[in-house]
Amino acid sequence: MKNNLKTPFIYLVILATFINSKIYAQEVFHAPIGPNNEPQQSGKFEANWESLSNYEVPEWYRDAKFGIWAHWGPQCEPGQGDWYGREMYKQGSRVYNWHTANYGHPSQFGFKDIIRNWKAENWDPEKLVAMYKRAGAQYFFAMANHHDNMDLWNSKYQEWNSVNLGPKTDIIERWAQAAKNNDLPLGLSVHSAHAWLWYETAQQSDHEGPLKGVPYDGILTKDDGKGTWWEGLDPQALYAQDHPLSEEANDIATIHGQWDWKNGASLPTVAYSENFYNRTMDLINKFNPELIYFDDTALPLYPVSDAGLKIAAHYYNQNMKLNDGKLNAVLFGKILTDDQKKSLVWDVERGAPNEIQELPWQTCTCIGNWHYSEDYYNNDRYKSAKEVVHTLIDIVSKNGNLLLSVPIKGDGSLDDKEIKIVNQIGDWMDVNGESIFGTRPWVVYGEGPAVETSNPISAQGFNEGKIKFGSNDIRFNQKDKILYASVFGIPDQSIKIKNLGKSSQNAPKIKKIELLGSKEKVKWKVENDHLTVEKPNAAPNEVALVYKIYQK
Repeated sequence: MKNNLKTPFIYLVILATFINSKIYAQEVFHAPIGPNNEPQQSGKFEANWESLSNYEVPEWYRDAKFGIWAHWGPQCEPGQGDWYGREMYKQGSRVYNWHTANYGHPSQFGFKDIIRNWKAENWDPEKLVAMYKRAGAQYFFAMANHHDNMDLWNSKYQEWNSVNLGPKTDIIERWAQAAKNNDLPLGLSVHSAHAWLWYETAQQSDHEGPLKGVPYDGILTKDDGKGTWWEGLDPQALYAQDHPLSEEANDIATIHGQWDWKNGASLPTVAYSENFYNRTMDLINKFNPELIYFDDTALPLYPVSDAGLKIAAHYYNQNMKLNDGKLNAVLFGKILTDDQKKSLVWDVERGAPNEIQELPWQTCTCIGNWHYSEDYYNNDRYKSAKEVVHTLIDIVSKNGNLLLSVPIKGDGSLDDKEIKIVNQIGDWMDVNGESIFGTRPWVVYGEGPAVETSNPISAQGFNEGKIKFGSNDIRFNQKDKILYASVFGIPDQSIKIKNLGKSSQNAPKIKKIELLGSKEKVKWKVENDHLTVEKPNAAPNEVALVYKIYQK
């Protein structure tokens, strides 16, 4: 009898333990998205990491390798570089000093007034996207909003948008049409999840001087607008600063350690999270982009809110519905765990890993500052076309893609130095693009001094430029029975490739070698410990020589 009574009790304990384990496995969010918001497309994917891990990167993206990004918005108007809308509110910073000298004190002339000044009067999206395509871009990205929180389309959920203010046009709609006209997949980048933290400088004040303690305009409300140019608009819809400051908010660099909503970060409310969710869903539903870039750790507002998880599931499911059950979408995130890399494409900012990655990934970088900087132009600080091409070759050899930003001036145009760089990239691509597009990594990604030097990623990237490529650096990739060996520059003497020597376990049997862009016969010899390729009499370019190696 005892045993009969105890058995059901044991089963109940086991069942209760199982239920509790399932409950504890579920994430509890500080600011969850409620049911009365933009509806989600149902389908294969659910709003959790386990379900999203069923994602597979589409082959079209793996073939594309290279995209160009218009990282352009109202922060380009002053021409003072990135994070203007944050640093203009930090007394003593270079941007604050420039802003007060050119516009006045930020208690009177804030970022909302920069938006008003931004007109984009020389913007020609069709001309720019055509130029990017000619440079070899296989997809085009446009910034939909930045940390400054202004939406660059006719947004249903953000009155501070480019149709109501500034250029008074739907910028994303026009970018999307230009991409379609040039037969390029459309990517959209979304950065506004962090406006909550990013604008915290706007609710502070000078710490010294005649206006010490006078609050900046980040604390203004709709009622304060009576009789002003912005009457009827709510500044808090832009600045989102009706909340306590994060810990150490007086230190402008603290935000970098709080990017994942930890280390004393002020946590966003449900209303803020739902507004971000609805705006992003509106963007996706209006434009159906093939690619979406989130400037966030993992997904937007994660792990504070499930907004990012729900957006990701909706995006994948909707894309499948539009493509007869095939998933063609690409979604990017930063600082991903190994498991999260199965759910999204890993984006590395201004850097690259030092080995081949099993899963496709991407580098995002810029030839200058993220937002247009006159200093980069005046002091010749842009990356050269040669540097861009070397970066691309290195990334592709490691199973990655390159998303390159070319900063656009506030008026919507490129400067003459940028146009020259873009055209030079195109010149190299015209001849050597076959060694990039549609290729896959070889058994090793390369050899030479840069391979032998450690160059670890810092935070979300930021290791580019720490090692300089030279003519002794070689990168490999392949397509069908073709192996491409790219040499960074023009060698001083014959090229010796160790991985293609007889004794190398990687070496293929070589049938023929050609130098792309050259009609010279390539002289080569396979030796025991290397392949020797004689230096050409006339190099077809000064950027990177690409040898096309036919395998038997």
